[in-house]
Amino acid sequence: MIAAYRTRLLIAMDLTAVVLPLGAALWIQYSNPWQNPHPGVWLVYTLLAGFIGLYGIIKQQLHRSVWQYAGVGDMLSILKAAIPAAFIPYTAIALIWVESFPVLLLAHHLAGMVFLMAGPRLFWRAFCDKFGKCSRIEQGRESRRALIIGAGSCGTLIAKELLQNNASTLIPVGFIDDDPYKQQLRLLGLPVLGNRGDIPKLAELHHIDEMIIAMPSVSKTQISEIINKCKTTQARLKIVPDLQDVLHGRSMVEKVRDVSVEDLLGREPVRSDLDNIANYVEEKTVLITGAGGSIGSELCRQIAPFHPSKLILLGHGENSIYTIEMELRSLFPDLAFETVIADVQNRSSLESVFERFRPEVVFHAAAHKHVPLMERNPSEAIKNNVFGTKNAAECADRFGAERFVLISTDKAVNPTSIMGTTKRIAEMFIQSLDKHSKTKFVAVRFGNVLGSRGSVIPRFKEQIAKGGPVTVTHPEMVRYFMTIPEAVQLVIQAGAFASGGEVFILDMGQPVKIYDLAVDLIRLTGYEPHVDIEIRFSGIREGEKLYEELLTSEEGMTSTKHNRIFIGKPMNINRTELEFEIRKLEQVIGQDQAQIRAVLKHIVPTFRNVS
Repeated sequence: MIAAYRTRLLIAMDLTAVVLPLGAALWIQYSNPWQNPHPGVWLVYTLLAGFIGLYGIIKQQLHRSVWQYAGVGDMLSILKAAIPAAFIPYTAIALIWVESFPVLLLAHHLAGMVFLMAGPRLFWRAFCDKFGKCSRIEQGRESRRALIIGAGSCGTLIAKELLQNNASTLIPVGFIDDDPYKQQLRLLGLPVLGNRGDIPKLAELHHIDEMIIAMPSVSKTQISEIINKCKTTQARLKIVPDLQDVLHGRSMVEKVRDVSVEDLLGREPVRSDLDNIANYVEEKTVLITGAGGSIGSELCRQIAPFHPSKLILLGHGENSIYTIEMELRSLFPDLAFETVIADVQNRSSLESVFERFRPEVVFHAAAHKHVPLMERNPSEAIKNNVFGTKNAAECADRFGAERFVLISTDKAVNPTSIMGTTKRIAEMFIQSLDKHSKTKFVAVRFGNVLGSRGSVIPRFKEQIAKGGPVTVTHPEMVRYFMTIPEAVQLVIQAGAFASGGEVFILDMGQPVKIYDLAVDLIRLTGYEPHVDIEIRFSGIREGEKLYEELLTSEEGMTSTKHNRIFIGKPMNINRTELEFEIRKLEQVIGQDQAQIRAVLKHIVPTFRNVS
């Protein structure tokens, strides 16, 4: 009811703005309007202008514009409605009546219409800019002040949506932009307040509650630098995702999301040689073990677009395998794939899978990876990480796979844990097997991945959601991190470089303090560390070390064609001796920890048995 009344009122006001200037023009043209020598013509002129003006008002939807945010678009719409309402009646009168009205009458009518239609809108816009967005406060909702970082097209679109959405409680205060030409300008009535170096003081000066980083086309490194500036304030952080994500969908504001830990890392997107990858994956039967896990499932997602002739998803956990199966059916309906529930520790089961499908490429991601759990269950780590890998690798050799890629870890380097030591033995075994096989055996070694099951990030998020405390093992604990998609993309690329026997090492970027990560996560959630959320130090757990390493002392590192993939120098491993030691390891499974650790130490002399 109120909306209908408002519509009729606005149409009536604009229609008055069409007709009223004719009276003013008459006063200017004739000192006394009653002395008008063409009263009938004048009436026709007025009616014709009114009808054409009404059509233009409705056609241009002027009654739907919000005066508070009047801009260039509204002014153009007014001109599109006003010009025909002035020219068409004047031209018609001039053609029908010999003695036409003076040209000044047309000029006065058009100028008057534009003034009366645009003037109130611009006045109200200026008033609102001067005294604030009172309409939202009047509605009784608490408003939050926002600073938009980036005064380009993305930032201005977000500001425009926020300004036009009266349902939003977020009020844009201004922009931040490094372009000196934009300094002191006003965009959509909002000032460009300064550059990124001014963020902390401007946030305090303008009482900013929320910051929106609206720079989807800049590098990840720059985004990380901006986030680090914003972290020093109390404002909550939001970000517009990558440009390709922004281009889909109508609402820019809907694309804005919370800043994530991935944004903090500032990792640039991986650039892959797609032709090299396609050469060894396309139209091949690809087997992925541990396909339901964090890395295994991402391998499935990224290999599927390369059109393997068949994708074999092998895993021990039925629920996780079912989840990735449903996802692949949805995303890749034409993909030929099979799901197999099997345990890599079961040799006969694995042999039947290889015999049935004859995979040409194998990605071995099945492993136990949780360090403290494996310290308490060393036999399980040995059975899965050593003998599971041995079974898969020997099956790949026996059934003629072209290449075998082992997913390894930086914890295999100078290991202090059972888990890391078992992964190092797995690396050593495939290197020894490579010398006697037509299959190309390689390992890819990298550090922690963000968001994997059982990793530190999900644990921190859960602790923050419960109100704390957040537990960090040691204030100086340092780890390398990368995202799961990034790690998997590099793993697949490394597989393309395989000649046989290499251990590929991925560029993990700069190491990150776990304490700093906890602080950042707390702040990103809108809390203050040690004030709202407590951080406690729990002490280093069994098998952990303060710093991870990517190379052993015996390994040198050489570059590849890819700037983020390196090769550790292949080790000279005697297969006969290694298999003898592995048989000894098999004999101590289930025995006491001292015996198990002694054998592990004998196989991997760099194992620092700290438990």
